[in-house]
Amino acid sequence: MQPDRFVVLAVVTLPFLGAALTPLVHRVLGERTAYFAAAVAAGSLALVGSLFGTYGTVVVPWIPNYGVSLAFYVDGLALLIGTLASGVGVLVFIYSGGYMHGEPGQAKYYATLLAFMGSMLGVAFAADLIALFVFWELTSVSSFLLIGHYQNAAASRYAARKSMLITVAGGLFMLVGFLLLAVVAAGVPEVDSAFRLAGEGSIIAAAEPMVESMRTQGLFVPVLLLVGVGAATKSAQVPFHIWLPNAMEAPTPVSAFLHSATMVKAGVYLVGRVRPLLLTDEWTLVFGVLGLVTMTVTAILAVAASDIKELLAYSTASHLGLIVAGYGMTEYLGAETGGFHILNHALFKAALFLVAGIVAHEAGTRAIDELGGLANDLPITAAVTAVAALGMAGLPPFNGFYSKEFLFHAVYETAGHFVSHGGSPLWWLLPVVAVFGSVFTFLYSIRFLMLFFGDKPDALGEVHAPPLAMTLPAVVLGGLALVVGLGGVAGTVGVHFTPLESFVGSVIESSVAATGEEGGHHGFSYYLPTEVTPWLVMSTVTIGVGAVTYPFFDRIRDGVRAVRSVDFLRPNWYYDGATEGLDRSSAIDLVQTGHLRTYALALSLALAGLALSAYAAAGVALPTIAYAGLEPALVVVLGVAVIGALAVTAAPSHVSGVLTLSILGFMVAIFYILGSAPDLALTQLVVETLVLVIFLLVLDKLPAFYGTIDRVRAARDAVVAGAVGLTVAVTVLLSTAGTPDDVVAQYFVENSGVPAEHGPTFVDGGGGGNIVNVILVDFRAFDTLGEISVVAMAALSVSTLVAMRERGEHQ
Repeated sequence: MQPDRFVVLAVVTLPFLGAALTPLVHRVLGERTAYFAAAVAAGSLALVGSLFGTYGTVVVPWIPNYGVSLAFYVDGLALLIGTLASGVGVLVFIYSGGYMHGEPGQAKYYATLLAFMGSMLGVAFAADLIALFVFWELTSVSSFLLIGHYQNAAASRYAARKSMLITVAGGLFMLVGFLLLAVVAAGVPEVDSAFRLAGEGSIIAAAEPMVESMRTQGLFVPVLLLVGVGAATKSAQVPFHIWLPNAMEAPTPVSAFLHSATMVKAGVYLVGRVRPLLLTDEWTLVFGVLGLVTMTVTAILAVAASDIKELLAYSTASHLGLIVAGYGMTEYLGAETGGFHILNHALFKAALFLVAGIVAHEAGTRAIDELGGLANDLPITAAVTAVAALGMAGLPPFNGFYSKEFLFHAVYETAGHFVSHGGSPLWWLLPVVAVFGSVFTFLYSIRFLMLFFGDKPDALGEVHAPPLAMTLPAVVLGGLALVVGLGGVAGTVGVHFTPLESFVGSVIESSVAATGEEGGHHGFSYYLPTEVTPWLVMSTVTIGVGAVTYPFFDRIRDGVRAVRSVDFLRPNWYYDGATEGLDRSSAIDLVQTGHLRTYALALSLALAGLALSAYAAAGVALPTIAYAGLEPALVVVLGVAVIGALAVTAAPSHVSGVLTLSILGFMVAIFYILGSAPDLALTQLVVETLVLVIFLLVLDKLPAFYGTIDRVRAARDAVVAGAVGLTVAVTVLLSTAGTPDDVVAQYFVENSGVPAEHGPTFVDGGGGGNIVNVILVDFRAFDTLGEISVVAMAALSVSTLVAMRERGEHQ
């Protein structure tokens, strides 16, 4: 069934509307704005839920002249990400109602979080490359604001900048990949729109001719790598994982929302979305290896963590690596691993982030070494942690076990496939690395769980029970993770959780083949192992080795920390060195002086240079200027204007300079009169007079004498003024020399007056006697309205500043 256009548009726009209303709502509700935001998220969730059972593309023309449309695509993968974004959003907003009590900047917090949710829903349903990129970058901008919520803290600002630099830079690589895809698609007859990524007549639907064309043009590997960089930066894959641990400076609800269920899922979503198009041996090599390396490296780093949110951050990157590795493997098994683990990871990791927030909020610390024995004080939280942490560890029958088992199956089959077809035996490193990384996953998962057991440190003090608003969302997520895990137990005895298996099956089909058909070619089911297989042996080895080595956890942790302390082994060392080097080499102190004249100089030179360079590159020629026929009066007026302009340079004070400059303005007004444009002359006179009066009022507050400047500064200013003057002169000459066949002036002349025949009302004419007036208030009414709005806003701002000054306030 085709999705309803209104519903799809409402899914994306509702959070942005809620974000726009949040500042007003906060004035009325205060801290209860959390529940308003939760209601908006619940509305989005209900709209997403109404799309279940639908399949297809919704198109809204956006830039039709360039074939760009706002297209949305509904399938299993889009619905999964949309459900996570809105469903987890409801719980996070409710949780924020308790966690953010007494915190500053709540109006901005909730507005930005809603805007982020809308951006993430846009990413999930976008079927157009341009729309996908726009929503993708909106997630980066909104996450920058959320990570830097505590803007007075240096660590928060550092984390926000790092996340922005890495994810936005990756997005630019991705954009280049998208543009290359569009260039190739423009030459493929099977593609209806060059920018359409998914749906009927799209790039993915024409996967085979697209790949053939890309290979012919030598663009397949560049596109693969460019899109891969975009996905890797967003989903914190090695070596771009470094922004995620720092992002834990954000409030814990932000971490639970962005860094478990939504933003970091955007990268793996992109991998799953383009997989049917780019799945080749090169794809497996790039994404299979990238995912397994990330899964292993960040799992090792999680073991060395000293902070519970730091541990969860590294574990998030590790599980995202698992998803990427799964999508990198062979056809159905890879899609099965990636799609199912997106769901499983979102459930147990969001629950664990909320648990971390409860612990930090009630115990007053996030330091792992200072925590223990929390189960007595937080029994419900301990139960949620047990379900979620054991799922994260991959122990049966908890939900993470099944998708981890799928990964082991996929890497084993992929390695066997390549080796059996003449590939290198090194392919067998894939299952070895998968098991090795999973052992460390087991270790850090059990370490997190043990925060609730054992002896309680004497220094910990009293731990209070969290409010219901914080407990309930964690319980819901933990309960859902438990239900998914028990579904596998039921499947073992032949009782299948059909709705879940059908939905996950549709998610998997989105990443298997671009058939454009509803449903799937494979049935999805999951259950506990009933026979001995190589992948069951891999799971057994993982759990066995993890259990044997856990008593030596402290030694392993200290060893990892020792290795991590070596500078050249830390990506952060390279990042910090690069950014500091750029700061030193950018001559920023020469530009960012705090003086308006410096900024005006740089901006003027840049604009003049760009404009003149563009004219030169285009090979434009200046028109011939005919001086003959100029009336003597015009020559006199222009001569006086030139003399007035030159006199400004010799004016001894501010006042005399402004008065001399006004001569130029008044000469322009006389020029308009001589040119038979009295309306323009009147406007020029009024504006010139007002500006002169305002200047004189302002100058009354400034020193009367200019001061002196050295010759270097005078020469610099002369160069800048000359460049700007030359640019304006050339632009005017070129723009007035054109003689287009379709002259818009004729249209205005014919339609500005009153039609010869008309009734009491008419819309086929301006109905005025002055063409300029009709143009301003009729043909270009929206332009005029915009200009009036700008003036009104400026006047409002000035009046506000004046009122603040009178009250003694400073901004």
